[in-house]
Amino acid sequence: MKRPIACILAAALLAVSTFAQAQAWPAKPIRYIVPFAPGGTTDILGRMVAAGLAPTLGQPVVIENKPGQAGSVGSAELARAAPDGYTIGGGTISSHAINVSLYPSLPYDPLKDFAPITMLATLPNMLIVHPSLGVNDVKELIALLKANPNKYSFGSAGNGTSQHISGELFKIMTGTQMQHIPYKGSGPMIPDLIAGTIQLSFENITTAYPQAKGGKLKALAVTSAQRSFVAPDVPAMAEAGLPGYDITSWQAMFAPAGTPKEIVSRLHAETAKILRSPDNQKKLADLGLEAGGMAPQELAALIGAEIPRLGKVVRESGAKVD
Repeated sequence: MKRPIACILAAALLAVSTFAQAQAWPAKPIRYIVPFAPGGTTDILGRMVAAGLAPTLGQPVVIENKPGQAGSVGSAELARAAPDGYTIGGGTISSHAINVSLYPSLPYDPLKDFAPITMLATLPNMLIVHPSLGVNDVKELIALLKANPNKYSFGSAGNGTSQHISGELFKIMTGTQMQHIPYKGSGPMIPDLIAGTIQLSFENITTAYPQAKGGKLKALAVTSAQRSFVAPDVPAMAEAGLPGYDITSWQAMFAPAGTPKEIVSRLHAETAKILRSPDNQKKLADLGLEAGGMAPQELAALIGAEIPRLGKVVRESGAKVD
């Protein structure tokens, strides 16, 4: 009987210790890992959250950019961090869903190695084409691609990004063939698209739509299930002839698995307030982002559904890491 009693006492002491740790948190600065380079959407959101959390928690929240492999490098570091609430970070549809199928030896498990905190924001991509293609809608583009297999190419911000997978899903659903040209971000890709070096892209709506409004490129559709408030005049892909097409990029926030639930709950509540503030709502809308705030369990369920759905696209398309 002594052994079970000892085990029960040990478990009770551990629970008390964990609760005390959560009650005292935070007692020192918190680091926020951004698994992408500075200046992108993940970085912008991370800095917005960090700036909002610091005064509320009474401790600095320090951004650390750890880019590489579509978010895998920084996400792996976050997964390995101590689950004490002093390391949190961003994650995306790439790092926590697409990469599972695209990278053969991903150094973390998106479902087991993280404690989801909340969704930060969502946004669609936009199918944009060079005007020289002479197409005015998705059906005309499909006809052109079918008549010229592999003659045209689509650019993306890199392997494993939502732009890449948006193009692969388009190829699967339309039976078309075109070359994928991965770039090191949207920055160098857009000038090549405007110059006609590549002919189309499924680019982030924040970057794509200004070029379409300026007449340099032509917007044919958005990749979400419904039209975007940013570009209400541009049809969703389903309206344009591809029912069931839906790739919505998302940005979320995580802690390492095992982080005390009290800390995760506090981070969720405080971050949701930050996202709801009028100033941040306007900033997000100006970027074409729809604010998140979903509960940790909802985010976990979303990721659990996204991994097999997007994995199917990766497998059927034969997409590889170049």
